[in-house]
Amino acid sequence: AAHPRPRSGRAGFLTPLSVQPQPRFDPASSGRLLDARRRAPHLSCQRSSGSGPLAAKIEGEMNNGEATVPQAPGASTTAAPSRLQRLIEAAAFQHAITALILVNACILGLETVPSVMAATGEVLMVLDRIIVGIFAAEILAKLWVYRRRFFADSWNLFDFTVVAISLVPASAAFSVLRALRVLRVLRLVSVVPSMRKVVQALLGAIPGMGSIVALLGLIYYVCSVIATKLFGAAFPEWFGSIGASAYSLFQIMTLESWSMGIVRPVMEVYPLAWLFFIPFIVSTTFTVLNLFIGIIVSAMQAEHDEEASAERTALQAEQEMILTEIRSLRKEVQAMNAEKQHAER
Repeated sequence: AAHPRPRSGRAGFLTPLSVQPQPRFDPASSGRLLDARRRAPHLSCQRSSGSGPLAAKIEGEMNNGEATVPQAPGASTTAAPSRLQRLIEAAAFQHAITALILVNACILGLETVPSVMAATGEVLMVLDRIIVGIFAAEILAKLWVYRRRFFADSWNLFDFTVVAISLVPASAAFSVLRALRVLRVLRLVSVVPSMRKVVQALLGAIPGMGSIVALLGLIYYVCSVIATKLFGAAFPEWFGSIGASAYSLFQIMTLESWSMGIVRPVMEVYPLAWLFFIPFIVSTTFTVLNLFIGIIVSAMQAEHDEEASAERTALQAEQEMILTEIRSLRKEVQAMNAEKQHAER
C-alpha cells in the first residue's frame, strides 16, 4: 500500500498525515483525573484507543475539574433524587442534625423542671415538635434516596425506630412512650463516627464475653452455696439463701461497704472468714472484670486494624490503577513512535 504523502510543517520538518498531534502533558489535568477516579473507584481504568464512554465522561469534564460519574444500574436518573442524596450526605447536613439532637436533648431535660415548664412550656413543646418533624423528614428523604438499601444499614434501622417511637401519640395506652422520647438523644451515636466505632467494638466483643460471663456465673454459684452453708445460720439476712448470698457477694465484688458493712461483722463471729472473702474479691473484682476490659480493648483494636487494612487495600488498588494507566500510556507512546518512524521511512 502506498504511504501517504507528507506535508511540510511550520518548523520545516515533515509531519505524517496519519499521525495526530498529541496534547502536551498537563499535571493539573492529570491530578484532576486521579481525583475523579478516587471519587469513582468502581470505574475501570482501561483505555480503549483514547475513546469510549469512560474516557468521554472523564475527559469531557477535565477542564472543569470534575468527572461525570455514570449512574449505577437501577438508580434514579432524575435530578431531584441526585440533589437530595448529595444534601443528606453532605457534612453540613450531618452537622446540622447533630446540633438538632443536642438541642432536643436540652429541651427534653428542661421539660423535667417544673418552673421552666410553667414559664416556657408551650415554646419548648413547639420546638420539640419541629425537631421531631425534621427528624421524620430526614428519615423519609433517606427512604426515598436509598430505597431498599436503607434497611440494610443497622444504623438507619436504629434511627427509624427512635423517630417512630417519637411519632407515636402519648395517649393513656402509650404514656410510657413519652418517657422513651429521650431515646432520640441516642441518635447522636449514629451520627458521630467515633461513637459508632466504640459501639461496633462493644458489639463485636459480646461473643468473647460469653465465656467470661459463664465463668463468672459459675464462680458466683459455687461461692453462694459455700457462703450459705458457712454463714447462713448466723447472718440469714445476708446469706440465708442462695439468692441472698449472691446479692451480698455482688455487693462485695463492687467493693461497696464490703469491709465495714459485711465482712467485719461476719469476722466477729467467724474470725477466719477473710479466707473466703479475700480470694473471692481477687478472683472476681481484679481478675474476671479485667478480662472484660481486655476483651473490649481487643475488640476495639481489631476494629481499628480492620479499618486500617481497608485503607491500605484502597491505597494499593489506587496504586495499581496508576501503574496500569502508566503502562497504557507507555504502550501508546511506543506505538506512536513506531508509526512515526514507519511513516518517515
